[in-house]
Amino acid sequence: MLPQRTDVLVVGAGPTGLTAALTLARRGVEVTVVDKREAPAVTSRAAVVHAYTLEVLDRIGAGETLAARGLRSARFSVRDRDRVLVTVPFGGLPSRHRYALMVSQSVTEEVLTDRLAEAGVRVLRPYRLTGLHRDGDGSVADLDGTSVRARWVVGADGINSTVRELAGITFTGPSGSEESFVLADVRVDSGLPRDGASIFLARGGPLVWAPLPDGRVRLVATVTDPPAEPDAAYLQRLLDERGPRQRPDQVREVLWSSRFRLHRRVAGTFRSGPVLLAGDAGHVHSPAGGQGMNLGISDAVDLGETLADVLAGADETRLDQYAARRRPLAHEVASFADRLTRLATVPPAGRPARDLLLRLVSVLPPVRHRIALRLSGLDQRPTSGTVPGSRTDG
Repeated sequence: MLPQRTDVLVVGAGPTGLTAALTLARRGVEVTVVDKREAPAVTSRAAVVHAYTLEVLDRIGAGETLAARGLRSARFSVRDRDRVLVTVPFGGLPSRHRYALMVSQSVTEEVLTDRLAEAGVRVLRPYRLTGLHRDGDGSVADLDGTSVRARWVVGADGINSTVRELAGITFTGPSGSEESFVLADVRVDSGLPRDGASIFLARGGPLVWAPLPDGRVRLVATVTDPPAEPDAAYLQRLLDERGPRQRPDQVREVLWSSRFRLHRRVAGTFRSGPVLLAGDAGHVHSPAGGQGMNLGISDAVDLGETLADVLAGADETRLDQYAARRRPLAHEVASFADRLTRLATVPPAGRPARDLLLRLVSVLPPVRHRIALRLSGLDQRPTSGTVPGSRTDG
């Protein structure tokens, strides 16, 4: 049952909303979490949790439990069919998590939900936000005919954020940035190593091949006009056209498949008075590199810690600083994901030069290490004395 009042109302119980709520609850903040879905999703888009994200989750008591549920990927490879153009190892990362964790988003949500319940907070479902207006020192949220007064409202309700729209915050991006993607969890007969993920560069667009626990493989591919539910034959064609040629993968079973379309967009601000944004409500971009959910979780811990400090008496300008930190990160991560996509779609005439450049990168350890830092998110790690989530290098 909804309370009449709460210190913080978190709208959305995906990884970002759950993380924000857990961060706040562990700091003793009264937090209410609502979600419009009747039950948690059992399928998911995101399948990788990077090293810095695990460090962030360690701060709220969730990193170790999640790490035990996933598959540890030691490297990330860039391929052109059977040729490995560059391999980025994670073993040299300056972190206790020297790997990328391959795990379904539904498992990530389950771990966070369990931790949140241990902190005395449960997700209230299904409640749809229908109105939001400022009132005194906070906001009044209308949720299916019931009103809740909140000192602060956190919009963690995804790409089509109702919180963002009701707060009047813009959500814009470059024209022509729309992309379509296919996602699927499959079982395949494959000669590819299961201790690392790969991105295949192909003229039709990139294909990501990533191992998951229980022998599953996550496929993500940029396509022009995907079917609503890609079947085994469709996914097999993608693998035949973009994947290994000498020992081609064979799809044995499709466990789940979907498609989605998105425009690269970033919110005009991450704060409007008592309303704050995090995760996909504030930024959306290509899934290349697996950065979206990771950035959202980092947003959430940064926001939760900052908001807890404000509720404990710190100046509210700290929340403006949160917004000022996160928007540049969102733009940079979006640009990085776009660069990975463009690498795949280089015209045939430019591919020899691209491949030569990548092979040069492969023999330069400092460059590979810097790419590993970027992929892992560790280039976002704050230095001593800086605020959570601030960048330490360019």
